[in-house]
Amino acid sequence: MVVEVEISSLSTGDSPRLSGADEEHVQALAAVQTPLPPITVHRPTMRIIDGVHRVRAAQLRGQSKIAARFFDGDAADAFVLAVESNIAHGLPLTTADRKRAADRIISTHPQWSDRMIASVTGIAPGTVADIRRRSRDDGEARTSRIGQDGRVRPVSGAEGRRLASEIIAENPSLSLRQVARAAHISPETVRDVRNRMMRGEDPQPQGRRQPQHEERANRAALGPVGVATRASAQDRAALVERLKADPALRFSETGRTLLRLLNLHTLDTEEWERIVDRVPPHCGGVVAHLAKECAEMWAEFAERVQRKAADRA
Repeated sequence: MVVEVEISSLSTGDSPRLSGADEEHVQALAAVQTPLPPITVHRPTMRIIDGVHRVRAAQLRGQSKIAARFFDGDAADAFVLAVESNIAHGLPLTTADRKRAADRIISTHPQWSDRMIASVTGIAPGTVADIRRRSRDDGEARTSRIGQDGRVRPVSGAEGRRLASEIIAENPSLSLRQVARAAHISPETVRDVRNRMMRGEDPQPQGRRQPQHEERANRAALGPVGVATRASAQDRAALVERLKADPALRFSETGRTLLRLLNLHTLDTEEWERIVDRVPPHCGGVVAHLAKECAEMWAEFAERVQRKAADRA
């Protein structure tokens, strides 16, 4: 519900912007003839969550009131909403603002995954992971985190293997894919766990680092076919829609190509399953080969983009 509030009753503290309001942006907003969009206000404290520039612009126009929506959550969630709102529209937060915000959100929401915090702050998951390692959050003590789709996943591969071994022991008839879904690891890792159990070995290899191909497989297990949930598909679609609003992508041929490619991966679980089920058996080998090739290309693309973003930061 949008209501009008007295500007004098509002507070501007606890902003994610290190440098405060941008006066040039305020002047530009004040010069616009159309009504200013509603701001967002934290009802318990009357602090402005989103819209400081609009409030300053309204004051320049001589207004004493401004349209607003209220948020009733706690202060920590209000800060998250402030960060998320300021990377979605208006004058974007600087990289320094986003990193500082990520550090704070890690301390207030340590149960959130790196990707979850990255989606809120607009920085790369790898950057969030680096910040987490330097922060007060004891990552070693936390065995699981909440992902973007709301599901709880183990932090380490060892925890995933332990869960898989328990599931296999209780339900030996389950398929590799079913166990992989429940333990949030790759089917290939489940196969290795099952084979080790059959040989009477520990499900977790001792004295060696998890192989790179297994790490890649586990990362992929949190992605498309047969594992992504409807909620995560909706999250991906929402992120793509947000990118579509970025002029830097919308108004260039390369940007539009990237958006079309990303849009292909917003299919939900049921659609992926239908595609898998309808691949003709005689084409299965070629399709699987091409899918793996594409996955490797996307993985390389992601690493290069993330590396470039980190270098510029």
